[in-house]
Amino acid sequence: MKPLNRRTFLRSAGVCLALPFLDAMIPVGRTASQAFALAREQAAKRLVCIGNPFGMIPERFFPSGSGANYTLPPLLQPLSAHQQDFTIFSNLDHGVTGGHRTAHTFLSGIRIKDAKMMPEGNISIDQKAAEFVGVNTRFPSLNVSINGHCEMVWTRTGVRVPPINNPQKVFQALFVDTTAQEKERRAIALEQHGSILDAVMGEARSFERKLGQRDREKLEEYLTSVRTVEKKLGMSKAWLDKPKPQVNMAMPENGPFVETLPLMYDLIALSLQTDSTRIATLEVGQGIKTTDLGLNTNYHKYSHHGKLPELMEGLTIIEKYQMEHLGLFFDKLKAIEDPAGGTLFDNTMVLSGSGMGNGSSHSNKNLPILLAGGGFNHGQHLVFPEAKPQRVPLSNLYLSMLQNFGLEIDHFGQSTGTLKGFEAK
Repeated sequence: MKPLNRRTFLRSAGVCLALPFLDAMIPVGRTASQAFALAREQAAKRLVCIGNPFGMIPERFFPSGSGANYTLPPLLQPLSAHQQDFTIFSNLDHGVTGGHRTAHTFLSGIRIKDAKMMPEGNISIDQKAAEFVGVNTRFPSLNVSINGHCEMVWTRTGVRVPPINNPQKVFQALFVDTTAQEKERRAIALEQHGSILDAVMGEARSFERKLGQRDREKLEEYLTSVRTVEKKLGMSKAWLDKPKPQVNMAMPENGPFVETLPLMYDLIALSLQTDSTRIATLEVGQGIKTTDLGLNTNYHKYSHHGKLPELMEGLTIIEKYQMEHLGLFFDKLKAIEDPAGGTLFDNTMVLSGSGMGNGSSHSNKNLPILLAGGGFNHGQHLVFPEAKPQRVPLSNLYLSMLQNFGLEIDHFGQSTGTLKGFEAK
């Protein structure tokens, strides 16, 4: 008999519930432990999102040709060795305006002020994927930044996930085991929180029968959120006594931007390689020290260049440096073997972009979106309609990415479907 698909879902009234790993999912001739290990490896999709607050100079980022027959523009020249492994998208955005005030929609497609009207708030693509990963990794997601923040990462409740902006703290969280005293302190805290939740659940059930239907539904929504917290507490307990992985890297020093950017990429690569997390975001903030690049004014002023040649050249240096290290990150991922076969790059989607299309004009249109790796058919520049009635939401790409990640969903953010013409291999 053919084994049950391990991604079988129960569906009813629009609700989708994943089944646990069952005996019926074990292929003939395998033990349960072998089958579970295989399923875990096959499910190990990964996602990395990289963003900055000011976008890229459009005429130096977007190619002039389309399809596979395009020439790399200046800002993409550092990625020339990987041209067949990434895709550039023109005319994708979230349909919002407001310049800096709406750049926070980069990974969600939803403005903060509109979040309460949306079924999943303004949850960002990384946090949606992190919910799916759940207990499989020590950290559902890892959010790091350099010199400031871009406000990229949001939960479904509209809360911004603050990044770690210190390489030493990132290294300690990933690879340095806590002391026995610290473990005991955390265990006590977890037990206390568990007791509080138990009390809340018991009290809530005791008066549920006194409520009307509408209030019962509201209460059930609340209890569902409580159960989510319980699950996270259980995950924390499960990982508390498990030793962290040992890596061939010394404790990093906190240094200038030119040293911190490659360090953060190294730490992200190690976090994926050790399966400490499968979701990572990197925010290149507006506070980076441009003097590290031989420049004499700040990132924000360069981004508002007003077509002045000297400012445009300075901004090009900043943006090209980011692209150079993105290319080196691709090199790292391609050099790491994946337990499921191929390389880490093959099973990792790397999204690079911004919630700002053109910092100089404060435009949120035509965002500079690049996607690499992850098993898609790459090596192309996809140009979508520019006219407003035919414009395609960037969330369509995000929906395609989440489905590729393994989520059984048909909507994300402001999506109208998956991104047509862009498929996985």
